[in-house]
Amino acid sequence: MLAYYIHDLSPFLIQFSESFGLRWYGLAYVLAFASAYGICLHLARRGYSDIPARDIGDFITGTALFGVILGGRLGYVLFYDWQNFLGNPLVFFRFWDGGMSSHGGILGIVIFTWIYSRRKKIPWLNIGDNTVVAAPVGLFLGRCANFINGELYGRTTSVPWAVQFPKELYDAPPEITRQVLLEASQIDPAFNSLPAVVENAGASPELHGLLAKSIAPRHPSQIYEALLEGAVLFAILWVLRTRFRLPDGVLTGVFFIGYAILRITGEFFREPDAPLTLMLTRGQFLSVFLIAIGVAFLVAARIRPTWALKFR
Repeated sequence: MLAYYIHDLSPFLIQFSESFGLRWYGLAYVLAFASAYGICLHLARRGYSDIPARDIGDFITGTALFGVILGGRLGYVLFYDWQNFLGNPLVFFRFWDGGMSSHGGILGIVIFTWIYSRRKKIPWLNIGDNTVVAAPVGLFLGRCANFINGELYGRTTSVPWAVQFPKELYDAPPEITRQVLLEASQIDPAFNSLPAVVENAGASPELHGLLAKSIAPRHPSQIYEALLEGAVLFAILWVLRTRFRLPDGVLTGVFFIGYAILRITGEFFREPDAPLTLMLTRGQFLSVFLIAIGVAFLVAARIRPTWALKFR
């Protein structure tokens, strides 16, 4: 029998109280925006971007607020939490409870960059090509934060690197949770609720042993997706941006198609977090539309080619 790693990482980088502190998830967003600023500034200084280097800071700030955060949150409530939103629309503003959609964030960025291009009279396809180069870094950091939080875990497996995620108890059958709480409270009366058990997974060898026999080993799909959607996609886009003379729009098309294919691949290892649609997970179903969008960008780049400043 393999001794699988039981996830016991704290979501807090620095914790001030039981529910308040600096979270890894928040740090991931800060690092993502800082990385996007650095990458876009570098590309602007090299002549790949029509946005002047002095305006990159304002552009990234707007993209972060109105594209990633607003779009990501709106996408989550529309794609994954619609019924709850209908019952209580104010749930949209409960950012501290979590819930962001990468598909929603991508759509938000598309809309914001289009508006920005119209106001600044800068070619939209050029803005998109440089933005998508930076996007995978944010995707990588976000997936790493998902792993630290122990959320969006994978399907059951027996691979040697499998991880046991205590948060699966929140979705476990009632008879299993009752048995776990019964045995956990015998270990320590303080372990009398699911949050207490989950948050103290590494607190004692006895609780550790109880969880080891009660929850299933699963794929660390967050890490798979971080590598696929983040590292692999960034490497492809960076090489295309800096090594090839491509018309505006090609990189944007490659991003949409590449992200969709890699997301669909990663979803095969991830536990579905919403009902299936046509035998596809919600993430796979939404990604199919991204492929069509990517093809449209490639066609537009071919029909009416324009070039970055560096290539004019």
